[in-house]
Amino acid sequence: MNKIRLGMVGGGSGAFIGAVHRIAARLDNHYQLVAGALSSHPDIAEQSAKDLGIASERSYSSYIDMAEAEAARPDGIEAVSIVTPNHLHFPIAKAFLAAGIHVICDKPMTCSLSEALQLEQLAKQSGKLFVLTHNYSAYPMVRQAQQMVADGLLGKLRVIQVEYAQDWLTSAAEKTGNKQAEWRSDPKRSGPAGCLGDIGTHAFNLACFISGLQLQQVSAELNTFVEDRALDDNVHAMLRFEQGVRGMLWSSQVAPGNENGLRIRIYGSDGGLEWAQEQPNQLLYSPFAQANRILTRAGYGYQAAGEHLVRTPSGHPEGYLEAFSNIYSETAQAILETRAGATAEQALANSLLPGVSEGVDGLKFINAVIQSSQHNGKWIAMESVNE
Repeated sequence: MNKIRLGMVGGGSGAFIGAVHRIAARLDNHYQLVAGALSSHPDIAEQSAKDLGIASERSYSSYIDMAEAEAARPDGIEAVSIVTPNHLHFPIAKAFLAAGIHVICDKPMTCSLSEALQLEQLAKQSGKLFVLTHNYSAYPMVRQAQQMVADGLLGKLRVIQVEYAQDWLTSAAEKTGNKQAEWRSDPKRSGPAGCLGDIGTHAFNLACFISGLQLQQVSAELNTFVEDRALDDNVHAMLRFEQGVRGMLWSSQVAPGNENGLRIRIYGSDGGLEWAQEQPNQLLYSPFAQANRILTRAGYGYQAAGEHLVRTPSGHPEGYLEAFSNIYSETAQAILETRAGATAEQALANSLLPGVSEGVDGLKFINAVIQSSQHNGKWIAMESVNE
């Protein structure tokens, strides 16, 4: 296979998520990083490109220059990874879609619902792939849980409990020179949501992905516990899904003792499932009135579709980077199908990849939670949310 020519916007020296994306793209050997606009600071962009082996003529000072130049090259990039702060996702994605280049974008998709809706239309009109890196949906045992729910093993769904708790913003890290904390706490770069947009959207996406249900209404409270912080750092929300399913979501970045505590529990008339990101290779299955069963990645009882999800034998841990790589590998397969003449819609038809629709849902969720919190927990219908 000719490797997919990949570019990256953002992700220069000192950037956490850019390095994660690069590792994910390399892990299964589907991509070659050949171009980048790696930083808004020219010296950092130049040195970062040099460190990554990108030719100097393909290290760009702006993403606009990069999109135009790469689209004009016979060996130009086929896909771009967007790993910048949130406020740049929309204009960058717009530029590369217009240039005829597939987009892989970190979440949330945009800073506003209006931008998300515009981007949804632009992606459809472009005929190119747009993939949103909700990587937790690509863990093998999450795929197993989704399959078990779809197969009816839990019976009629009743309750979904999901939480994502961290502690790294318990104090004012944004005032200590912490680059990641600075932009995540800045409304101009992060958008109107702090903890809600950063990790609450992951919890929301996971609940919808595993259950296969749409959220209909939300009643929520946002809190900012750290003094002078501009955005929320804690979220409580009650959820009303379709089919009468009820749920609760807690997301916090001020919960001491929690490093990356993403956990979901889902219950139906015939059983329950529980999965925790910090023990990602295990899924607790509790059929009603029977003994609990611990299902393991690649172990007995593992049935998630797709051999590509598993790289090592059972008992050898796989986790965050591998799940991220699953997103990249499935995107590579879709790109190869478009190389062979398939439309983007056809290439994604049988895929579980998150895309623009999940991105729009994420922004609707953010807006619904904000509006509910502003009105003392009033129930807000997802279909009625606005800017």
